[in-house]
Amino acid sequence: MSQQHEPVLPNHADTTEDVTVVYGIEGKPISINCSYNLKENQWREKSWCKHISETKCQHVVSARRFWMPFLKRRNGTTAIADNIYEGILTVTINPLKKKDAGLYQCKTDFLGVVNTLQKVKVNVLTDLWETEAPEEPRVEQSISSTPSDTETKLHIIVAGLLGFKFLIAVLILIIARSLKNRTTEDGYRRENEHQLFPVTGNGYYS
Repeated sequence: MSQQHEPVLPNHADTTEDVTVVYGIEGKPISINCSYNLKENQWREKSWCKHISETKCQHVVSARRFWMPFLKRRNGTTAIADNIYEGILTVTINPLKKKDAGLYQCKTDFLGVVNTLQKVKVNVLTDLWETEAPEEPRVEQSISSTPSDTETKLHIIVAGLLGFKFLIAVLILIIARSLKNRTTEDGYRRENEHQLFPVTGNGYYS
């Protein structure tokens, strides 16, 4: 709830009155505090009324007597509580409705003498004011989620080099195995030749 003060000049203007302007969201609670002088108004009856014309203020709810200040008194959606130790009259409207908009008054009544503590203008806003604007997409997220063309090309080149190295390694392995097999076959052939043609004592094959 936000509050601000604005001067209001009555039509019969001989004085200038301060009106506290408050804003509340439709469907939500709103609390309004009216402060007063303890010495003058501590034990006086206090009430909350709504202006239906410039001169007539329709009664809404009255606070309980001073012997039960901690208890709220309610009338429909409006409740009132009087803190006689701190000099604060609190009015709560829950839930706030569009029809609650208007000019109100906190007042005291003592032996038929009515005094205004504070005038309050209540403005009711719709839920549209509570709607948060959607967050804008972050540039960092879009960059990290979608790789650039340069990164894609780099990945392709690296993959190609790795594939080429793998092929070279396979070819080297095949050649090495082929040479090994050939060497083994030559060794077997020589052994067979020695067995078929034994060497005599003269150093010649028999």
